[in-house]
Amino acid sequence: MPRTSFSRPPRRRARERGVALYVVIVFVMLSMLLASWAARGSLFNEMLVGNDADYRRAFEAAQAMLQDAEFDIRGVRPSGEGCLPSDTSGDVCRASTAVYFDIETRELESVLTVISANGPTTGCYKGICRKRTGVQDFWNNRDLLAAMTAADVGARYGQFTGADAAESANPLLNVRTAGRGAWYWVEMLPYMDPNVALLASLPSNSNVERFAPSRRKLLVYRITALARGNKPSTEVVLQSVLSVQSID
Repeated sequence: MPRTSFSRPPRRRARERGVALYVVIVFVMLSMLLASWAARGSLFNEMLVGNDADYRRAFEAAQAMLQDAEFDIRGVRPSGEGCLPSDTSGDVCRASTAVYFDIETRELESVLTVISANGPTTGCYKGICRKRTGVQDFWNNRDLLAAMTAADVGARYGQFTGADAAESANPLLNVRTAGRGAWYWVEMLPYMDPNVALLASLPSNSNVERFAPSRRKLLVYRITALARGNKPSTEVVLQSVLSVQSID
């Protein structure tokens, strides 16, 4: 009887097992690539959400600083009430500070003298500034911004109004470390009515002149608020102008 050889089938099964191994390796590598791309996508989305949340937090802090500055200019507390008789010392209500907002401008010259003496470089002292004559966007100049955020130059949240930062849901308002947190600066700008020339035609006994803007609003206040977020790249700057109507 002829002999039968059984050597070929084992070699075929060995080759089949080798192909299956390659297929498994390819699938594992594809799965690892998909998992890696999914992880990178999740990390990128998390970074976007974190940056957006940090910016919104800084934006809200800057808005709160604008409001706090308006309270400071008007000389009222956050509740809208005036300063208390007990406010006779400290920064709250500027009870014992050498610079304050003189709405009637009777002591404006002395206030400007104190600002010049204490802030010759920045033109600001304790949050009150002379009209800027140089670079207006000082927040884009890192050296100048470092000087503007130094101690006793910019005003912190609640420093002069008594607002409690701990009651706010924004943690940035409670930060007081150097170079971090939020500040505001108020420039005192002379007010000029663009239509003041029309007053020359009014009769001398006219009551209209008495209510002219140039007669009742001697100053307007430009408020600049800056807030820095938890991330080094997050920084928000807001500006507003406040005109306080004097009461005769």
